[in-house]
Amino acid sequence: MSSPKTEQQRRQRLTREDRQRQLIETAWRVVGEEGTDALTLGRLAERAGVTKPVVYSHFPTRSALLIALYRDFDTREFAIMDAALTGSEASLAGKAGAIASSYVDCVLTQGREIPGVMAALAGSPELAAVKRDCDLIFLEKCRDLLAPFAAGRTIPTAGLRAMLGAAEGLSHAAATQEIGADEAKRELFETITAMVARSAKG
Repeated sequence: MSSPKTEQQRRQRLTREDRQRQLIETAWRVVGEEGTDALTLGRLAERAGVTKPVVYSHFPTRSALLIALYRDFDTREFAIMDAALTGSEASLAGKAGAIASSYVDCVLTQGREIPGVMAALAGSPELAAVKRDCDLIFLEKCRDLLAPFAAGRTIPTAGLRAMLGAAEGLSHAAATQEIGADEAKRELFETITAMVARSAKG
């Protein structure tokens, strides 16, 4: 068993980037095991085995920690989406299928933790603004990807917002096992293709 001194030295050897990664991963575990309400900076320090000042040096407030968790999720979501799109066919079915599958897969990879974090994000204007900014980037990416299949017409923001609402609702239902993952992906795929078809008709 490591002595306290050895454990302390091991902790001190972590770079700032590695320490932040450790704290984020620990925070996700806290949310998954104890719920979002249990995630305080003090609880994070306890679970990570570090002092509170170490946590505060990375996340000065609980809001900053929640924002970091959402950005972490958002980064992984784009990575999964980009990988799916790279291997997809250059057709509406191919792109819509990649978007639907990658969105649901990312939420399922994170599990039940992300709905709680997203609910917390809606709790203040600052946190809601971060989610809104990330959503806008996602929506514009989808608009650009699907534009070639809309007969030269612009896909309206209202349609994209409806798609995002469906994506969030279906993926969260799959994460809580209310519906199956394949069912969520099929429904989202149909939502995306129908949105593009309506846009093409003008």
